[in-house]
This record gives sequence, structure tokens and C-alpha cells, in this order.
Amino acid sequence: MQGPNIKQIANRLIELCRSQQTTEAYRELFASGASSHEMPGVPGGDLTGLDKLIAKSEAYDEGITVHGIEVTEPLIYHQYFSVGMGIDVTRKDGQRVQEHEMCVYEVRDGKIVSERFIYAMS
Repeated sequence: MQGPNIKQIANRLIELCRSQQTTEAYRELFASGASSHEMPGVPGGDLTGLDKLIAKSEAYDEGITVHGIEVTEPLIYHQYFSVGMGIDVTRKDGQRVQEHEMCVYEVRDGKIVSERFIYAMS
């Protein structure tokens, strides 16, 4: 039985992100040994292991109130796809911010094996 192709994975990730189900996206679409990479210099920005990615996602979600989220359609090339994401949030400290980033994913054997986030450091 063949697993999902990269387009199906990309579309499912977008669907889950748009409905603010990021933890479910990790559980459903990511490999157990997947890695996550923030911009260089971000403390704790490089993680490996699905349990750590889920913990990071849940911690982020607990620290914000989401007002809106935008996820672009994917750009797919070989085993990679990328999407633009924008989110309008209020942090626990009361500060409302709009965050924008490019997210690049690598897929192998029907699962996402790595994610990289590219954004302006302020």
C-alpha cells in the first residue's frame, strides 16, 4: 500500500494549520524522528523527535490567543514543499503581534521529516 504523496501531505498540513490544529498535524503527518529548525540563534530552536515538536507546539499555543491565521497554497518541488504563514496573536503579556514566515518542509516515505521556519528577527 502506497502512502500519501507530497501534494496530499502539503494540502493536509495546510488544512490543519488553517483550522489551528497544529498538534494534530504533527501527530498525523510527521515522522517520529522529525526535526524542527527556527532561525539561527533562537534558543532551543533546533529540535529532533516528534515528542519534542509536539511539546513545542503545545507550549506555543498555550502562550497566545489567535485572532487570525493565513496559510498560502504550497509550492512543491521534489521532496520539498513550502508555504507562507501569517498569524495575528495576542501574547500572554498582552502584546498583539502579527508574525509572518516561510515554512519549508521535507517529505520522505510519506511523512514530513524536517521543517524550517524563515522569518525576520526583530
